Amino acid sequence: MGDKWEVRLSGTGGQGLILGGIILAEAGILDGYKAVQSQSYGPEARGGASKAEVIISTREINYPKIGEADILLAMSQQAYDKYATDLREGGILIIDSTLVTNIGANKAAHIYRIPITEIAKKETGLGMTANIVALGAIVGVTKVVTEEALKEAVLDRIPAGTEEINLRAVQAGLTVSRTLVI
Repeated sequence: MGDKWEVRLSGTGGQGLILGGIILAEAGILDGYKAVQSQSYGPEARGGASKAEVIISTREINYPKIGEADILLAMSQQAYDKYATDLREGGILIIDSTLVTNIGANKAAHIYRIPITEIAKKETGLGMTANIVALGAIVGVTKVVTEEALKEAVLDRIPAGTEEINLRAVQAGLTVSRTLVI
């Protein structure tokens, strides 16, 4: 990892991206980094655009908001259309190819098209675990935090009784990312 990673998780309300941001920030802290997490929602609680931003750094974080993201996760076409222009030149773009089909020209150095929602449904039977699959894919591709810290943070934050299914989701994301890394 460099000195700092700025990560934007974007999609629609109800996809669990706020929880995903909290988990990713906690994993950064478990790895011994400084981390902050912030979020915003569209006007609707479910269905509107939402984003979670996470900054993970080896140094103090003076400002909790992201300008241009190093890593952008887009879990809906609307989110891609809204946030793709805020990706740093040479950044990493991860899209849920189940839901994002049109990605015109952008500044990404690496684009990873992963059918995240489809993988979630196949591996866990629940589309709602797509946020956890996405975290596994992000960590597998970028190594922004360790796999161990991610799994621990997931277990700390998910509802009791869902541990096995969520760990399967993390593993599915990690596994698919290994087939993609350049």
